Amino acid sequence: MTTLESRLAVTAEPFRRNRESMLALLQRVRRVEADTREKSSAARPRFEARGQLLPADRVGLLLDRAGAFLELATLAGYGMKAADAQGRLVAGGGLIAGIGEIHGVSCMICASDSGIEAGAFQPKGLEKMLRMQEIALKNRLPYVQLIESAGGNLMNYNVENFVRGGEKYRNLARLSAAGIPVITVTHGPSTAGGAYQTGLSDYIILVEGRSRAYLAGPALLKAATGETATDEELGGAAMHCAVSGLGDYLARDDHDAIRIAREIVASLDWNQDADAPRRGAAPAVRPPRYDAEELLGIMPTDDKTPVDMREVIARLVDDSDFQPFGERYGEATVCGLARIDGMPVGIITNNGPIDPDGAAKATHFIQACCQSRTPLLYLNNTTGFMVGRAYEEAGSIKHGSKMIQAITNATVPQITLFCGASFGAGHYAMCGRAFDPSFCFSWPNARCAIMGPEQAALTMTTVTRAKLEREGKPVDEQRMASLRDSIVGNFQSQMDVFATSARLLDDGVIDPRDTRAVLAWTLRLCRDARRRDVQPMQFSVARP
Repeated sequence: MTTLESRLAVTAEPFRRNRESMLALLQRVRRVEADTREKSSAARPRFEARGQLLPADRVGLLLDRAGAFLELATLAGYGMKAADAQGRLVAGGGLIAGIGEIHGVSCMICASDSGIEAGAFQPKGLEKMLRMQEIALKNRLPYVQLIESAGGNLMNYNVENFVRGGEKYRNLARLSAAGIPVITVTHGPSTAGGAYQTGLSDYIILVEGRSRAYLAGPALLKAATGETATDEELGGAAMHCAVSGLGDYLARDDHDAIRIAREIVASLDWNQDADAPRRGAAPAVRPPRYDAEELLGIMPTDDKTPVDMREVIARLVDDSDFQPFGERYGEATVCGLARIDGMPVGIITNNGPIDPDGAAKATHFIQACCQSRTPLLYLNNTTGFMVGRAYEEAGSIKHGSKMIQAITNATVPQITLFCGASFGAGHYAMCGRAFDPSFCFSWPNARCAIMGPEQAALTMTTVTRAKLEREGKPVDEQRMASLRDSIVGNFQSQMDVFATSARLLDDGVIDPRDTRAVLAWTLRLCRDARRRDVQPMQFSVARP
């Protein structure tokens, strides 16, 4: 390995300016998350009066220890609804979701945030749930769901959401059939189609006097058939555990239900393969030689200022050791091998736009990592592919296509981190969200678009100007300026993390200082998934 020598001027004005900008963005992310927690916590008196725990408290009680929870997609749906009476723009999609340990087993946890709108389904909440199910399936994580939902909001009915909502049930069936257990605590209502969210589970825990599961509630039943029945008679926990056979465990209250869920996970012996001893003692892990705090000041505040991404690598990898691959060829595309918390990883990042040589090198490197079964980490910071006659003649399309072929068909886990710009086809070639990375995170300063706003505006005004000149019409410069401002504004409103993460185009925004810990955790999940031997079933979930 080659030890990276940092040349970062931590006392210089650019570093200070970059750091302040990053901290301001991070503070804004944390404020959105805090607003969402406050909104849910405002329902505490109502929950306590019913003898229930708040959703966040349920998740905390489920976990082995406080803080051991990688919460995902916290900005889902941000800015897509009007502010509440307190001026809060609530995010999260009505779900608390993430990866945490239960009796030492890493599990995907997805909890209805019923402190907000009674846990009613939200459009981005659906997308968030589908992504959590996808991560659980890919990484072979037991899927634990804590349900209490008012179902779909009929005042905001959307047929597309209804139709796509079937995917969450399909995914539950796929998880079970793949041998990945689905464990469900139904804390409250689970109505209509939502009843299948309970029913399509391997282990079902119902709470006495609180759980409700029925295809049609008393009001709809009366309207449809004239039959009269109480909530408890129609779909109560006692009935389902003793009569219908839907429930497997009857809990006294929320505390008891969480205790049972933890005991079920403990009984799985889920880590028997992942924890199998390996030959030889693992080498001692040395932390990076440079302070993670310095990651705050590396990334520039604009996309035009160059940055050496090796400064980022030096603060993420063990002992700041990095073995470069093809260092003198396609130099703007940086490839190399390193370790994070003792686990090998192949890193691809950008010190500028991707040129044909860089794309060819990255393709070769991806193939080599697949051959050695080394996971890949993409640190995105590119304004796209180089353009121009010379680059077209050098095979930019051909080599770029090869790189996209490689990431699409790579046989190893791939993790993507948006550190700066991720523009144009460079976003695709660096394993953007559409290319199904195992995990995909953003730093607060990350920006994603088909191209930069100024380039988009210049392109469109040039095309418009040429069209008017061909038609012999006068060019209205005021109108051109207005067109330019409109395009720039449209791009800028959609390219920062508050827009992209709100749309589930990543799995969450992380503090740069936490990057090494997050990468170590997710790399370990990917590694353990490949070691784990699950028992697929043809018939999916079995119920009496």
